Amino acid sequence: MTDRPAPKPDPTSAAAVPAPVALMPADPVVLVTGATGGLGRVVAGAFAAAGARLGLGGTDDARLPALAADLGLDADRWVAAVGDVATRDGAQGAADAVVARFGRIDVWIHAVGGWAGGTAIVEVDPGELERMLEQHVWSTFHVAQAVVPGMLERGWGRIVAVTTPFAATPGAKGAPYAAAKAAQDTFVRALAREVANTGVTANLVVVRQIDTAHERVTSPTPRNAAATTPEEIASVMRVLCSDESAAINGARIPLDGR
Repeated sequence: MTDRPAPKPDPTSAAAVPAPVALMPADPVVLVTGATGGLGRVVAGAFAAAGARLGLGGTDDARLPALAADLGLDADRWVAAVGDVATRDGAQGAADAVVARFGRIDVWIHAVGGWAGGTAIVEVDPGELERMLEQHVWSTFHVAQAVVPGMLERGWGRIVAVTTPFAATPGAKGAPYAAAKAAQDTFVRALAREVANTGVTANLVVVRQIDTAHERVTSPTPRNAAATTPEEIASVMRVLCSDESAAINGARIPLDGR
């Protein structure tokens, strides 16, 4: 009797498909750094509408309750995450406030903004470069150190930051901003490699101009044709933060491709 080879396992069978590391909690906690900005408030509202509890990050503790009221948030659905996240203590304090209230941080949306430009490199004030590095690089670094360890411990987390096409292709008279965003871009993509296969992902959305006034629709011009509305950005961020996007890690998602 001839021995028959053992049948090959069916790659589509349940036994052959590895179980995910973890799934998004049913009542996710989202930290939005830069929540009072034009993008941050829309992103916060989008996640709140999807059922998330929110840590609203900002430096002015008087503006955060007003934002929560504007968004119609119940008192038990949000917490103020006050602190200058460009500093180690400020970032840790903001994260600690969210964890103290809700026990964890599942999603971190980094919407801290800031732009400087219009000056040639030979004329740039060093303080302008320092401010750009603080807003974009140091804030990302400090919040990552405060937030990522907990995500890794639980085996699930989502991180999304905003970058710009100028990080890869800088123009004239915009070096401090472009350099800071390029460093932030590299930092997030390096973080993505470090958290690969842990259930945590880190991605970037690429935005040329945030159209908070929706002028692309109300007053279209060639200048604002590639602008992106906060609602469009928030929609993509929500997709990146889903379980279905677990395979997307270290990506730069272009939102300026019109």
